[in-house]
Amino acid sequence: MVIVLAVLAGVAFDPLHPLPGVPGIAMLVLQLVHCLPRLRRLRGPWTLAAQAVLFPWAGPGAAGMLASSVLLLIARPVRWAAFAGVLAAAGLLNRDDAYTCANAVVNALAQGLIIFGVTRLSDLRAELHATRGEPAAESVARERDRASRSLDAALGTALSTIIGAATRGETAGIPALAREAAARARATPNPPEEPPPGDLTPRLALPILIAAHAGFLVVSVIYLRSVRPPAPLLAASVAAVLAVCGLQLYHSLPRPPGALPRHAAWTLPSQIVLACLPLFAPGRPYPQLAGFAAGSILIVLYGRGGRVAWPAFGAVLLGVFAVLAVRGEPLALNAYWTFNAAAIAAMFYGLALLTGLVYQVREARLALAEIAVARERRRIARDVHDLLGYGLSAIAVKGELAARAPDRAERELADIARIARRALADLRAIPGADDHDLSLEAELESARDVLAAAGMEVTVEARLGPPLPRTTDALLATVLREAVTNVLRHSRPSRCAITADRVDEYVRLRVVNDGAPADGDTDGDTNGDTGGGQGLGNLTARVSAAGGRLDAGPAGDGRYELRVLQPAGLGGDADGVEAVPRV
Repeated sequence: MVIVLAVLAGVAFDPLHPLPGVPGIAMLVLQLVHCLPRLRRLRGPWTLAAQAVLFPWAGPGAAGMLASSVLLLIARPVRWAAFAGVLAAAGLLNRDDAYTCANAVVNALAQGLIIFGVTRLSDLRAELHATRGEPAAESVARERDRASRSLDAALGTALSTIIGAATRGETAGIPALAREAAARARATPNPPEEPPPGDLTPRLALPILIAAHAGFLVVSVIYLRSVRPPAPLLAASVAAVLAVCGLQLYHSLPRPPGALPRHAAWTLPSQIVLACLPLFAPGRPYPQLAGFAAGSILIVLYGRGGRVAWPAFGAVLLGVFAVLAVRGEPLALNAYWTFNAAAIAAMFYGLALLTGLVYQVREARLALAEIAVARERRRIARDVHDLLGYGLSAIAVKGELAARAPDRAERELADIARIARRALADLRAIPGADDHDLSLEAELESARDVLAAAGMEVTVEARLGPPLPRTTDALLATVLREAVTNVLRHSRPSRCAITADRVDEYVRLRVVNDGAPADGDTDGDTNGDTGGGQGLGNLTARVSAAGGRLDAGPAGDGRYELRVLQPAGLGGDADGVEAVPRV
């Protein structure tokens, strides 16, 4: 809002007439109604009509204000025709000579676009900031849809094939298919093929920048021709104006926060020198270009520290005033030209600043979307590993048992079909949400059955007391699944003991087996899934985030133990795992 007010002040104030008349004051008040968010409830067709009536008598800047109001209040495409009408009216009211007419039209064009631009960019920045989470939500939804298709193609087909084979009583191929699917479940998913969705970047931001600079360029060239300098001086002056406007546009282009334009070490000094040379040209001085230089100083240097930018900005304006005073310009005209340079600097600095801010908000929105997608991808990979790894390992074990023991084949195939159906349901639920309907008691029974089918001596003890909160219950069930999966994948134990009980306000889960690797075995193929898998690392993070503690490792005498101590409530202490005692 401060930028909008500064731009309006630069447009409306005239040092030659410091006390504006009633039409000028009314015009400015109506423009404030059109531009300031808190006053916009007062605006409407009547405020625009009132400005249209006032503008012939409202003085300097009135045409620019009316032009911006037309763009702000009238719907497309009519507004551009009305905008052109305002420019034509500004030219018709100033027909003294070609330069005066062109200057009036271009001022109305540039001022109208700049006021419209800073108002819309300010609004858009607030709008983008308020809705910065929307691209993230959209990206997550797209990632879930992509993951659903990818998982169904990679694992759903395999599980459906396993269900069909088990239903038909076919044991051949089930273990190999289950192990291949398990390897896919453990793999990190590929990133999305399509980029994250974009958002509503202001389409008019760059066109407004270009049009405003081009307008001042055109009127400068017309002015130079009107004073009829010698041909060499005219050519040099036009080249200088082109260079100053081009460098101004270059400095105004959006860039990352705190980053200087490339080669600013020479582009900014070059622009300042070229912009100030017309102050010393013979004949009538042309100080407007110094306003571009002052604006570039703010645009380029302000992000590097206002203590440098503002003194340099003031030095340029004081230099304009001093040169014009030495050249004998009347005080009133000197003040007018100096203020005119300051107004040009404020307008172009405000436009560049808000354009940059909008692009920064846009980049922040897209960055949030990318972070959300990466987080969602990790969550899906974690859940695929945690929820499906167990089922696929169990299917492989039961498939081998069915092939070795024909008398048990029918029972094992029925279990395979049941586990595969549950895994398929889990697979299709994973992309949708972070919570899954798991039960620790059900997983304890399933673990007993699967480990026994693998030929182990299994003991399961559960003393859980009152029902656990759903989130705690599901988390411990997930931990148990991963622990059993690791036992099946990474060791050859003969015994496995599982205990789940309460210790004060905590729930304790212990999984102990006698399949720990021998001393010195460093091939990574251990109960702890340290060979590059995601399992226990994922689970440790999840347990810690919920306020618990997970430890796993050799326990002596060839045993391997996984221990979890989890608060029985919905979450942990505010201080995280440090509040949880050692298991």
